[in-house]
Amino acid sequence: MASPLLSRVSISNATAGNTISFSSSVSNGLLWRRSIAFPDKSSRKVSTVQAKIREIFMPALSSTMTEGKIVSWIKSEGDVLSKGESVVVVESDKADMDVETFYDGILAAIVVGDGEVAPVGAPIGLLAETEEEIAEAKAKASKSGSSAPPPPPAPAAASASPAAPAVAPPKSAASAAVPDGPKKIVATPFAKKLAKQHKVDIGSVVGTGPFGRITPADVEAAAGISPSKSTGVNVVSSVAAAPAPAPVAAAAPKAAASPAPPPIPGSTVVPFTTMQAAVSKNMVESLSVPTFRVGYPVLTDKLDALYEKVKPKGVTMTALLAKAAAMALAQHPVVNASCKDGKTFTYNSSINIAVAVAINGGLITPVLQDADKLDLYLLSQKWKELVEKARAKQLQPHEYNSGTFTLSNLGMFGVDRFDAILPPGQGAIMAVGASKPTVVTDKDGFFSVKSKMLVNVTADHRIIYGADLAAFLQTFAKIVENPESLTL
Repeated sequence: MASPLLSRVSISNATAGNTISFSSSVSNGLLWRRSIAFPDKSSRKVSTVQAKIREIFMPALSSTMTEGKIVSWIKSEGDVLSKGESVVVVESDKADMDVETFYDGILAAIVVGDGEVAPVGAPIGLLAETEEEIAEAKAKASKSGSSAPPPPPAPAAASASPAAPAVAPPKSAASAAVPDGPKKIVATPFAKKLAKQHKVDIGSVVGTGPFGRITPADVEAAAGISPSKSTGVNVVSSVAAAPAPAPVAAAAPKAAASPAPPPIPGSTVVPFTTMQAAVSKNMVESLSVPTFRVGYPVLTDKLDALYEKVKPKGVTMTALLAKAAAMALAQHPVVNASCKDGKTFTYNSSINIAVAVAINGGLITPVLQDADKLDLYLLSQKWKELVEKARAKQLQPHEYNSGTFTLSNLGMFGVDRFDAILPPGQGAIMAVGASKPTVVTDKDGFFSVKSKMLVNVTADHRIIYGADLAAFLQTFAKIVENPESLTL
């Protein structure tokens, strides 16, 4: 009688970095009820003997994570592991985290290799207790790896069989063109990476891309893996085969395929990283929120003078702007509110300022929590720590997903004005432009040159109205133009 999967998860946030421990044991013939209700010595002995091979599974590193990418395996197959030892580095949508093992054992098999993606909860490796079980674990890994690919080719082969002559010529043409060219291997970066992962000699692979370039699909075919984008071949073959018997049915595939422009020779298609995919998902989700934008000019002469005084003490302009925004939000709580279901909205008890930071390969928004309650110097210190962790991809989930208001500053790049896209789950985002000398007039009509910056706020119009945003911007401008209160 097969028993259910026994699992146990333990998460630990170490001060030196992000870690998560996990493992699940696969038990054969062990009854769940007996092991829990009657934990006698004999049942514990059976558990020890039979629960030999444990699955290392893809952990959920955040509430929004549905899949994870293996950055690198710290350990190799055959390495002896101790409980609490880091095994693999997993990339979530916002950070890289070291993953620890919860048991002692031997890393018998790596199911998901470096650079590959697996859904949350899927096995990525197998852990054996003794060397005798390594062969059994490898067999389980190869069986689970080989059982998935065969089903997709069957229907694909059946549907594409009438059009086989139409698909074959391009391959033969490509293979004939390669010997005539230079001996230099031309392959996409991702194809080279796949070849290394699957131990395929890339020199023996025949490229089917433009000018004989080796594509990831070519490497997968050489490794005996079914291509992930085989549907594109099916569409082409069905279009080629359909005109004679069913011209009406052929019109639909042609219409669907026609908008796609032909690939530019020498171009490379690069898949999204996990972070880029998360940013893309959030940006598309934001399109469902009705927003409006309000701009406001702010004089910054006094703020610039204050910055020059506090800069030697480690205070940044970002901290000054975040503090000013937090103080203004305290007086206008509706701008700090959020609406997530379209039926109700929440007045957030904390003012958490998220600040957009560009990092290698993406964008992240570290959060200055309770920014209105921290003094300027502590706020600056906290911000520096967050930026360092963000660039090292070591932010904890609460350090990037708890923002109630976002600040995006492109002024340091000389951008005078821009509009920001509202992040999902927040009520407003402020876009800050550069401070530039501008000719202004006073109430008596006299001209003078003063530094002025433009700020634009994008807000959720379901909960924030024009008058609310105008009042908030007036308060923000007063704080910036008279910044003495920022140092209190």
